[in-house]
Amino acid sequence: MSTATDAPKSAPSRGGKAPAGERVADWADGRVGVYSLAKANMRKIFPDHWSFLLGEICLYAFIIIILTGVYLTLFFVPSMAELEYSGSYVPMQGVLMSEAYASTLDISFDVRGGLLMREIHHWAALIFVVAIFFHMMRVFFTGAFRKPREINWLFGFLLLVLAMFTGLTGYSLPDDLLSGTGVRFMEGAVLAVPVVGTWLQMFLFGGEFPGYDIIPRFFVVHVLLLPGLMVGLIVAHLILIVYHKHTHYAGPGRTNSNVVGMPLFPVYMAKAGGFFFLVFGLIAMIAATTSINPIWVLGPYRPDQVSTNAQPDWYMGFSEGLVRLMPAWEIVLFNSYTLNLGLLIPLMVLPVVLGAIALYPFFENWVTKDKREHHISERPRNAPTRTAFGVAWLSWYFIALVAGGNDVWAINFDLSINAITWFGRVGFFVVPVVVFIITRRICIGLQRRDRDKVLHGRETGIIKRLPHGEFVEVHEPLSQAKLHALTAHDQYQPAELPASTDANGVQRKVGLLEKARVRISRGYFGEGGQVAKPTAEEYREITSGDGHH
Repeated sequence: MSTATDAPKSAPSRGGKAPAGERVADWADGRVGVYSLAKANMRKIFPDHWSFLLGEICLYAFIIIILTGVYLTLFFVPSMAELEYSGSYVPMQGVLMSEAYASTLDISFDVRGGLLMREIHHWAALIFVVAIFFHMMRVFFTGAFRKPREINWLFGFLLLVLAMFTGLTGYSLPDDLLSGTGVRFMEGAVLAVPVVGTWLQMFLFGGEFPGYDIIPRFFVVHVLLLPGLMVGLIVAHLILIVYHKHTHYAGPGRTNSNVVGMPLFPVYMAKAGGFFFLVFGLIAMIAATTSINPIWVLGPYRPDQVSTNAQPDWYMGFSEGLVRLMPAWEIVLFNSYTLNLGLLIPLMVLPVVLGAIALYPFFENWVTKDKREHHISERPRNAPTRTAFGVAWLSWYFIALVAGGNDVWAINFDLSINAITWFGRVGFFVVPVVVFIITRRICIGLQRRDRDKVLHGRETGIIKRLPHGEFVEVHEPLSQAKLHALTAHDQYQPAELPASTDANGVQRKVGLLEKARVRISRGYFGEGGQVAKPTAEEYREITSGDGHH
C-alpha cells in the first residue's frame, strides 16, 4: 500500500541528481518551510500608486543609513579625551580637540571614501525623516490609519520620534562647535525639569557640562539602542502591512474586501529593486556634490564659544522654536527654588503638539463609532474636518519651525527679530485656527464641484447658442470609472443623543463625554461639515432631461 506525502518531489536532472540550488531549497524547506512560506507570500498583491513609494523611500534610506553607519563606526572614536591634532588637515594641526572630533577629521580626510560615507549617511538620515513625515501625512490625509491600522499608525509615529532623536544623537557625535551648541541646548532643557533636573544632568553628562561621558553615551544610544528599536518597529510595521493588506484608492472593482494590483514576485520585487538603486544613486549624487556639516570649518567644541547661525536640523527646529517663542518667565518658590517656565512650558507643549497627531486616529474612531474595516483610501476633500485638522497642525509646526530660526530670517530678510518673535507668539494660537477654517471651506467647495460634475458632466469649454438665444456651455458625461471614483467615499450621519426616556419611561442619563461626542460629530458630519453625494434618483432625473447640454 502506498502513502502520499506533502513533500515536493524534485525532478531529477539528466544525471539523476537534482541541481545544487534545488537541493539547497529542499534542505531549507525541510527545516523552515520555505516552499509554503513562498507560496503564501510571494504572490501577495500590492496596489500601484506613486504615493506608496514614500514608504519605500523610508525603508531604502534606512538601509543606506545602516550600511554607511557600519562603515563609519569602524573608524570613529567615541571619546572626549583631549589630544593635539596632527592629522593631514593643516589648518587644524596643533589645535586641542577631543578624540571624537579628531577621528571625524581623519574619516573626512584620511580614510578612503570616508567623507563620501559621512555625506551619504547624513543626507540619507535627512531624507529618511522627510520620507517618514510625508508618508505619515499621506496616510493621515487619505484616512489609511482607520481600522485595522491604528496600531501601525502608532508604529510609524514612534519611528518618526526615534528618527528625530537618532538624528540628534548622530549629529552630536563629531563634537564640533555646532553640535556642541545643540547639546548645550539639550542640557538646559534637562535642567529645567523640576526637582530631578540637576540629577538627570549630572547622570547624563557625568559631571558639570560638558563632562566626559556624553559623547560615549550618545554613541551607544545612536548605534545600538535607537537603531535596534527602529529595526524592531520596521519589521513589525511590515508584518502588519502584509497581514492587513495594502490600502488602495477607489475605483471600479476595488472594495474593502479585495486588493487590486501587481503580485510581489516577480513584478513588484523587480520594480522595488530598481527603485532602491535609484534612491541610493540619488542620495549618493547629492552627497557627492553638496556638502553638509563641514565640521572642519566650525572647529572643535568649546563651552565658552557659540557658533553663529547655529540651527538644528529641520526636524528638531520646532522644539527650539517653542523655546524661543516662550517669554523668559521664572517663578521663585519658597525663596530658594527657581522654576524656569521659559523652558518648562515648551517641554510640556512639545508632547502635546506631537501627541495630537499621534492619537488622532483613536479620536476619530471615538467620534464616528465606526467598527468596520477600511481598505480604500479617501480623497482628502471628502473628509473636510480631518483634512483641515491636518493642515492646521502643519501650520502649527511651521510657525514653531520659523521661530526656531528667527535670527536667520531676520538677517536674510532684513526684518526685526522681535517682530518675528511676536508674530510667532500670536500666530501659534491664531494661524492654525484660520488655516483650519480656510482648508475646511476649500474642501467643501471641492466637494460641491465634484457633485456638480457627477450630475452635469465635465465642462468642455465649448459655448453653444440654443435656438431661443440662450448661451450654454457643453458638458460631457463622465465615464463610469470617474463617476465611481467621485461617489465611492463613505458619508457618516451625525450622531444624535438618545431619547430622554427609554421604552419604560425611565429617565436616561447621558454623560458629559457622550454629549461632547455628539456635538463634535455634528461639527464633523452635520450641515456645513460635508456635502451630500448625489443620489441615484437625482442622477437619473438630471441625465434623462437636459442635464447634459
